[in-house]
Amino acid sequence: MTKKSALQIARAAYSPKLPLGLQGSVSVKEGEPTQSVSDQEEIKKLFPNTYGLPLVEFVPGEARSYAPMNVGVILSGGQAPGGHNVISGIFDGIKRLNPANRLYGFLLGPGGLVDHKYMELTAEIIDEYRNTGGFDMIGSGRTKLEEVSQFESGLKILRELDIKALVIIGGDDSNTNACILAEYYAAQKAGIQVIGCPKTIDGDLKNDQIETSFGFDTACKTYSEVIGNIERDANSAKKYWHFIKLMGRSASHIALECALETQPNICLISEEIQQKGLTLDDIVTDIAQVVAARAENGNNFGTVLIPEGLIEFIPSIERLISELNDVLSSAAYTEAQPKDRIEWLLGNLTKENSATLASLPRTFADQLTGERDPHGNVQVSLIETEKLLSSMVAEKLQKMKAEGKYNGKFSALHHFFGYEGRCAAPSNFDADYCYSLGVSASQLIANGKTGYMAIVKNTIAPAEQWIAGGVPITMMLNMEKRNGAMKPVIRKALVDLEGKPFKTFAAQREEWKKNTCFVYPGPIQYFGPSEVCDRTTVTLQLEQA
Repeated sequence: MTKKSALQIARAAYSPKLPLGLQGSVSVKEGEPTQSVSDQEEIKKLFPNTYGLPLVEFVPGEARSYAPMNVGVILSGGQAPGGHNVISGIFDGIKRLNPANRLYGFLLGPGGLVDHKYMELTAEIIDEYRNTGGFDMIGSGRTKLEEVSQFESGLKILRELDIKALVIIGGDDSNTNACILAEYYAAQKAGIQVIGCPKTIDGDLKNDQIETSFGFDTACKTYSEVIGNIERDANSAKKYWHFIKLMGRSASHIALECALETQPNICLISEEIQQKGLTLDDIVTDIAQVVAARAENGNNFGTVLIPEGLIEFIPSIERLISELNDVLSSAAYTEAQPKDRIEWLLGNLTKENSATLASLPRTFADQLTGERDPHGNVQVSLIETEKLLSSMVAEKLQKMKAEGKYNGKFSALHHFFGYEGRCAAPSNFDADYCYSLGVSASQLIANGKTGYMAIVKNTIAPAEQWIAGGVPITMMLNMEKRNGAMKPVIRKALVDLEGKPFKTFAAQREEWKKNTCFVYPGPIQYFGPSEVCDRTTVTLQLEQA
């Protein structure tokens, strides 16, 4: 038997809180028909069987009986704290509908469905993973469900196991795949429901119906604890500038939340940099000026928070990446198989983009032109933006010192906080939220829905007052260019520069630059007063206030 920590043992006994609408017998309240966020006619043509469905809300109802059924579940994409509680919620939800119901987990993501790799999830297995972090119950993967051959292979095993519904737990791309799969099975009259569930620590899967994606709360609190520890160390040693890159892929939600939690000297927000059209040199100059200003007061230390995807939001580099994505996937590049990739690209990019590439340090240029991820994107987690910025700041400070504009000492340390937060033990909020999402998914299945995503709203209130239901995934779709072709995808939610979280940050950051205003959040608390253990992120509090 695997040894368990004292915390694991204590957390296993935690009973997640549920919204009132999911606590007993459930009825469905349907809203008005919906439409996609944009490109309505194109989306409607692509999804004739699952477009225009109504929003649904679960409310207390009359008891009724349900025929036995089997359900499948997939964890897709990167890990996020609380995934096991979603599965626990699905399991408990379908067992409450009918004790004869069975749950199957497909192994290592969507590939498990295609390759027919699965396991039955029994009560004994489920109980081992309640309130734990990670996706290790069944594993995850990044296989994209796009091809008819994949749909048909999946259908074969679903029929063999007599599975009537499939729940895909994932981010925007995974839920887009869920929507496509739901449409295909509906068109084929296969009798298979497909339900999605909003997962990503990045925080970019949210809209009017999805207040937050699960895992964001826990990940931000985990990172904020460590940032606070670093800030305290910096304030103790008083001789280091810490450049901290934070996971977040294409949005700055994590960086912004951690800034609101810890009050660093500098936090870069990619979306603002893009809006202002700042160059790399602009960013470096701004940081160097803050370093110099603090040095005047004898403070040769500080913290800088950097979003993982920053580099893609600098307009000149964004244009370079856009062309690189096309060129690197082109037949001309493949056929050339250049020994010196950079030299070949310098001769085959547009003049403007070639000049941008040439201006970058070689190490950084190599990282920028490396292999793409399965979605055709630059692998920003492999780009050492924090080291790039600190080295350029050091160069800028040397010039400023020669000009008599800087008189201090600059020593940089580097950190990348990413994987440390993806599998943390879920906070009480994420434990409750995820479990509620799982139970909501079971109710969507029980009520014959397909092409829906499970949702829980009113999440700044006590859990009993949360509102559970479902949103048609087509409602969140728009058309975007992916790998050179227009495809339906869920629109990513970027930081809203007019929203309360950013404006709250912007109103305070000048003070944080000049003075040492660090806040030390400490570790996630699971036991104790509700105001400590059950608090939501600052972002959610401000957005929903």
